[in-house]
Order: sequence, then C-alpha cells, then structure tokens
Amino acid sequence: MHQQHHGLTATLCHIGASLVFAGFTVLSDHASAQANAQASAQTSAQATPEKFQDLQISRSGEGRPVLMIPGLNSPASVWTETCAQLQPGVRCLMVQLPGFAGSPALSKPEDFLQQMKGQLQALLQQEAPQGATVVGHSLGGVLGLMLAADKQGQTTVKQLVVVDSLPFLPGIQNPAATVEQVKPMAEGMRQGMRNAPAEGLRAQLTPMMAGMTRQSERIEDLVQWGLSSDRHTTAQAMYELWTTDLRPLLPQIQVPTTVLGAWAAYERMGSTQASTRAIFERQYADLKGLNLQMSDKGYHFLMWDDPSLVVGAIKKALIAN
Repeated sequence: MHQQHHGLTATLCHIGASLVFAGFTVLSDHASAQANAQASAQTSAQATPEKFQDLQISRSGEGRPVLMIPGLNSPASVWTETCAQLQPGVRCLMVQLPGFAGSPALSKPEDFLQQMKGQLQALLQQEAPQGATVVGHSLGGVLGLMLAADKQGQTTVKQLVVVDSLPFLPGIQNPAATVEQVKPMAEGMRQGMRNAPAEGLRAQLTPMMAGMTRQSERIEDLVQWGLSSDRHTTAQAMYELWTTDLRPLLPQIQVPTTVLGAWAAYERMGSTQASTRAIFERQYADLKGLNLQMSDKGYHFLMWDDPSLVVGAIKKALIAN
C-alpha cells in the first residue's frame, strides 16, 4: 500500500509538471505569431467573443446561466462541445482568461488569481444577478472555489462544479506542507519557466500533452495552446496555484458543490481510482456536502474524455437550482 501511495503522489505531481511545460512560450517572434493566429482563428470559429474588462466572453444558448471557466493555457472554446450538449435551455458564458491560448495578456499579471476572481465576480453580477451555476476546469476550478468561498459567492454562485482540480497542489505530495515551505520551490519554478530556452519545446510538450487526454486528435490543440500562451502569465499563474491554499476557505462554501476527479492517465505508474479518490477526499474534507465523482477512464480534460460525466453533473446542478 505504501508503494502504491508513493507512486500515486509522484504521478499526480506530474499534472503540475505537465502544466508547467505547457506554459513555456519562448518561440521566435515568427513562430509565436503563427501560433497565436492559429489559436485565435480556432476560437473565433466557435463564437464571436465580447470583451469584459480583461476577459473575453463567448455566449451561446438562452436560458439558465452557466459560467464556464477554462484551465491554464486553455481557451474558452474548450467548453464548446459541453455547452452544445447542455442545450436547450442553458445560456453558456464561456470565459477566455487573458494571456492564455493567444489572448492578450495583462500588463501586470501579478496577483493573477485575485484579479481574475474580481473580474469574474463583476461579470456574474452583470450577466447573472440572480446567480449562476459555475463550472471550472483545473485552474478554472480553483477560481470557482474562490468565487464560491467569497461572501458575494453566496448570491452569485448557485451551484459549483469543479473538474479535476484541488484546493492545494503541494498537498498531493505532502498533506502537512505549508505555503511558506513551498514558496522557494515555486519561485524556482516561476523563474525557470520565464527563462527556459525554446529549443526542443515542442518535442517536450507533445508526449506530456498525451497524458492530458485520451483523444489523440486533441493533442496538437493542447500543444498549440501552450505555445501561444504568454509565458509570464503562465509562470505567474502556476506560481500562484502552488502557493495558494484554499483548504481553510472550504468551510465558507455554502453552495452545493460537485467535484469530478481523474486518475486513469497515471494507472501505469501505480495509481488506482480508490487511492486517487482518497487524495481528493482528504483535500476536500472541510467542504460540507461534497459530491465527489471519479471518472472511470478519463484523463485530465474530462469534458472531452468523459463528457457524459461532466454534462451529467452540470445538468444535475441546474435541476437542483
């Protein structure tokens, strides 16, 4: 059992490492512009986004509002198929975060998570003053937790669905870790991402992204999104993900919350569904009424690999409203 747990912690930490590599954006000017154009064209083909502060919002459908927040380096269009499967009767607000997948970056990305939380709160107040169901993947799940834990979240967030995200990433390896203890490592990671050489980046990214989804045709999308993201934004966001511990805030979340977890990508390294579930349960122990569901076969991008699980969870949340 100890061996199995050791393998699990190491492989789950690989999620963070994969996202770190996905954020290295140190292409030549020509290659970077080309990647930005490809990512922007793909997003615009899905919907015409509207600017809200530093966010870009793609709206689709009419009915009950669902705010959909993507993860690190992902565009709003990662939610396109999910939104379509929720119809009819749902108004999707698909968010593009600044600096990711070719979108314009913040001039000052410091306090990225807090900046995004504030802008998302303002968006909810404008678009869904009576409250909305909030769905977040990975980094978007962290933002969803932050929104729900805030006092305003008790009125603006009606239901929360978190897709493969944890309240404290370093707690995977060491549940007793503190923010102060991990800051030196996180700072080294941030500097390394900012200063990484471009050579061989694509060759590193491609096999790593293969562990993010079972859909082989999607891997190139993930690579392109990583290449076209602003490296300073990604480095800052990753630093903040590793130095933000939301576990003390979980008791403040009063809205019904569903967490969807993935484990299958790490099975070959010793992970099991049961041992991965135990890590989720430990991290979310102080969230009352948690509804935790593990995907049988999906990798990190569960909206692609296990759409019935994700769509089903959102529909149940909407019915509960």
